[in-house]
Amino acid sequence: MAATTKAGLKDNPAMSFVMLTDSQVVPPQAAANGPKKPHSKSITSKEKGTSPSSPSPDTDTLNLSHQISSTTHLFEILSAQSDIDHPICTECTDLLLTNLQSRLSAAQKERDTYISFLRSLNTTAPSPQTLQKAEKSLKESRAAESKAFAELLALEKQKRELDDEIASLEAESLALDKEEQAFWRDRNTFSLTLAEFQNERDALQAAYEHDATQLERLQRTNVYNDCFCISHDGQFGTINGLRLGRLPPQQSVEWAEINAALGITALLLATVAEKLDFVFQGYRVRPMGSTSHIEKLAESTIATTTTTPAASTTTIAPPQASPTYPSSPSSPPQTTAKPTPLDLFSSGDLPLGARFLHRRLDAGMVALLDCIRQLGDFVENTSSASLTHQQRTAAPVSVGGASGSVGVRLPYRISRDKVHD
Repeated sequence: MAATTKAGLKDNPAMSFVMLTDSQVVPPQAAANGPKKPHSKSITSKEKGTSPSSPSPDTDTLNLSHQISSTTHLFEILSAQSDIDHPICTECTDLLLTNLQSRLSAAQKERDTYISFLRSLNTTAPSPQTLQKAEKSLKESRAAESKAFAELLALEKQKRELDDEIASLEAESLALDKEEQAFWRDRNTFSLTLAEFQNERDALQAAYEHDATQLERLQRTNVYNDCFCISHDGQFGTINGLRLGRLPPQQSVEWAEINAALGITALLLATVAEKLDFVFQGYRVRPMGSTSHIEKLAESTIATTTTTPAASTTTIAPPQASPTYPSSPSSPPQTTAKPTPLDLFSSGDLPLGARFLHRRLDAGMVALLDCIRQLGDFVENTSSASLTHQQRTAAPVSVGGASGSVGVRLPYRISRDKVHD
C-alpha cells in the first residue's frame, strides 16, 4: 500500500516534487569516486594502522557546508517549480499533503470515470450497418449543407443586388425630391406671377367696366334735353319751365315769361338746324333771347340747291308750296330785297283798339311753325344711309314736344298756322 501511494505520488502531475538524477548531498565527484575511496582509505588506514571510521575535522566541515548549499539549492529549485516557497514548516507540509491527497483522489476518480466510459464504448461499438447509415446520413447532411451554402451564396448575391438597387432607388428618390422642390418653387413663383396678373386683370377689368359704364352713361346723356327741357304745365307747353301761352283772365301768364320761352324755342330750332346742316327755305331764325325774331325773305328769292344724294337740282318755291328739301344746301339763298323781321315777343302794352299791332307776333308764330314743319319734313325724308356717323350717334332731339330722330315723324301735322291732331 505504501508503495502504491509512493507510486501514485510520483506519477501525479500536480505534485511539486522534482525528480533528482544525481545525489544532491554528496558532490558529484565524490559520488563518482565513492566506491574507490573507502577502499583506498581502508588501505591507507591499514597501511598506517588507523581506523576508517574516524574522519578528520576538515572533512566534516566541508561536508556540512556542501550539504547546506545543496539543501539551499534544492529549496530554490522547489520554490521555482511550485507556488510555495521552501522550506516550509511541518504544519504547512501537512496541509500541503492533505490538499495534494484530495487532488489525487479527484484525479483517480476522474481516471476511473474515463476508464469506465472507454469500457462502455468498447462494449457498445456500432455495427457496420449503423456505420453505413451514419455515413449516408453524414453525406446527406453534407450535401444539404452544400446546397444550403449555395442557396446562402445566391441569397447573399441577391441581397447585394437588392442593396445596389435600393441605393440606386434612393439616389433616384433624392433626385426626384430635388426635382419636386424645384417644381414647387417654380409653381409658387408661377402662382405669385399669376396672382399678380389676375390682380392686374381684375383692376383693368374694373377700370374697363367703369369706363364702359361711364361711356354708356355719356352716350345716353342728351345735352339737348339738359339744355332744352320740354314738358307741360297743365294746358301749357313749357320749355325750361317757361310757359308758352296765356289764357286770360283765369291763367294770365306774364309776357316776359312767354317772350323768354319763345326765345329759347327759337334757339333750339336754330341749334337743331345747325346740327343737321339744314337751311330754312324763306326764313332765317334769329335767336336773341326775349327779343328773338324770324326774318322772312322776299318771295322772289331763288335758291338753287342739291335736292337728293343723287345730285339732282330743284328750284325751291315759296314755303307755302311745301317743296322737298335738300339734305345739305350748296349755298345760302341769294336775296335781292331786304328781309322782313317777324317778332317772337310782345310787350303787352297795347293801346285800346290797336289789335293790328299783334300781326307781327302772329306772323312770327306762323313762321316759327313753318320752320318747325320744314325741319320735321327734312328729318323724315332723309335716309339713314346719307347721315354721317356723328348724326347717327347724336341723341334724339325733342321738337315740338315730340322726340325727333332719324326716321321719326312729327306727332302732329302742321299746316300754316294750324296744328292738327
